[in-house]
Amino acid sequence: MDRPSSTPARRRRRQRRCCWPLLAALLVSCVACQAPPVPAAEPEWDGKDVLVQSSSAPERCPRAVRSGDFVRYHYHGTFPDGRKFDSSYDRSSTFNVYVGKGQLIAGMDKALLGMCVNERRFVKIPPHLGYGSEGVSGVIPANSVLHFDVLLIDIWNAEDQIQIQTYHKPENCTRTIQVSDFVRYHYNGTFLDGTLFDSSHNRMRTYDTYVGIGWLIPGMDKGLLGMCVGEKRIITVPPFLAYGEDGDGKEIPGQASLVFDVALLDLHNPKDSITVETQYMPESCDRKSQVGDFLRYHYNGTLLDGTLFDSSYSRNHTYDTYIGKGYVIAGMDEGLLGVCIGEKRRITIPPHLGYGEEGTGKIPGSAVLVFDIHVIDFHNPSDSVAITVLYKPNNCSILSKKGDYLKYHYNASLLDGTLLDSTLSLGKTYNIVLGSGQVVLGMDMGLRDMCVGEKRTVVIPPHFGYGETGVEGEVPGSAVLVFDIELLELVSGLPEGYMFVWHGDVSPNLFEEIDKDNNGEVLLDEFSVYIHEQVNAGKGKLAPGFDSEIIVKNMFSNQDRNGDGKITAEEFKLKDQESKTHDEL
Repeated sequence: MDRPSSTPARRRRRQRRCCWPLLAALLVSCVACQAPPVPAAEPEWDGKDVLVQSSSAPERCPRAVRSGDFVRYHYHGTFPDGRKFDSSYDRSSTFNVYVGKGQLIAGMDKALLGMCVNERRFVKIPPHLGYGSEGVSGVIPANSVLHFDVLLIDIWNAEDQIQIQTYHKPENCTRTIQVSDFVRYHYNGTFLDGTLFDSSHNRMRTYDTYVGIGWLIPGMDKGLLGMCVGEKRIITVPPFLAYGEDGDGKEIPGQASLVFDVALLDLHNPKDSITVETQYMPESCDRKSQVGDFLRYHYNGTLLDGTLFDSSYSRNHTYDTYIGKGYVIAGMDEGLLGVCIGEKRRITIPPHLGYGEEGTGKIPGSAVLVFDIHVIDFHNPSDSVAITVLYKPNNCSILSKKGDYLKYHYNASLLDGTLLDSTLSLGKTYNIVLGSGQVVLGMDMGLRDMCVGEKRTVVIPPHFGYGETGVEGEVPGSAVLVFDIELLELVSGLPEGYMFVWHGDVSPNLFEEIDKDNNGEVLLDEFSVYIHEQVNAGKGKLAPGFDSEIIVKNMFSNQDRNGDGKITAEEFKLKDQESKTHDEL
């Protein structure tokens, strides 16, 4: 397709240009390959100039061919009688050429001007703007009128730069891509005509790369700069900033402009550390977490684009762990230090302090993680029971001790204020014998040395409470407990090891007094009646807080040394007559 010339050399050049080798291949649909015939109703044409008819044009035409542009197009060349003399479709490759630089026959140079990508034109070229009186030997006779069915695929200019069109930008954009940042993004890659050549969405995996250090084609390296996480933009890259004349394999032909529709999901830099944003801080913060503490906290875990990958709330169970000891990822180990009970904070963790390049489960490799946490409680294994006296009456001479029978009210809650239980709501006191194992060890410690009317707050770490397992449905495992206590009644207990004591002197004929039928044997009924008579008469006292019948049976069993169901005079002994290891009357 060149201007006519009478010299053999020019004829040879014309022949070579007619069959000019095309660069990379781009397959099109069968509909595009089979160009329809020229419409029957043709306008009058005097043959003096090129006749251009637009068969179809896109609604939107952001750019039209100008002289000096480089184009890629498909064509079907025929004579007026319909005989084909050439077709780019037969070679499965577009025709790639500069316009207006003499690389085409004059008629085609004119016909392409003003075309849009995806526009289709029918072109008639008279001989003097085609191959003239010489034609092309064996292909195009002299003085031939040429018909071309042209479909424009691509257009660019050597002066082009990348084009960026942002069509979505989040309201909150605290950080943008800089050189050497590592990004994760999804993209659809198309040619200018809309043909898809690649998509990360189809692979269901983001494209992960450093930016600005040569890991990408130059146009993409530049086009990603300044993006925010959540931003979507279209980046149009001319071939000299993409894959150039050679293209890339079978997918991208040479000299192809590329269009990337990009959605940025993630962004970090290898030099990043964690970031902590406090979202709520309680007014009172008596203690902050330190290395070695055990924390219970709730969290929502998301990626930077907001995708939820995990939540303790969905399991209705806190996440419980030691901090600063490597039980959690490095970024969380650091981010949980210095928190207060009840505090809410957002911890953003770069991948090198999270799950790294490999990721885990629902967390992709090289992902930045965002944790919104709410600290429920924490303690240290070295913690003891903490007692705060809220009120103490003036007369406080009798203090609770082991063995005393106590009646008290309490409200029980977690450190975050969640109410667990309350005797006040039940309308009755809680009654125990102190030191008998009827309550958790921490409560036993917290009730010591109290006087009637005193009020206390007792904070019990889990190793003095219900431990790691807790109480199903009532107390979470590893929970710190808070009891607000008021002691209402105190009945002094017996000395340690005693189940019954005498208030006065013991009768020297005690066995005979118990053995009312004087048969030398005491049965359980005789023993029980006698003990209860002494208690009712104020002469003796059973250990308070226990079932009196059980105590009496135990006392009887201790005296019935041979287990025959009766006590003889030889078996019967008082406490001071017993060995130190034997519990006795």
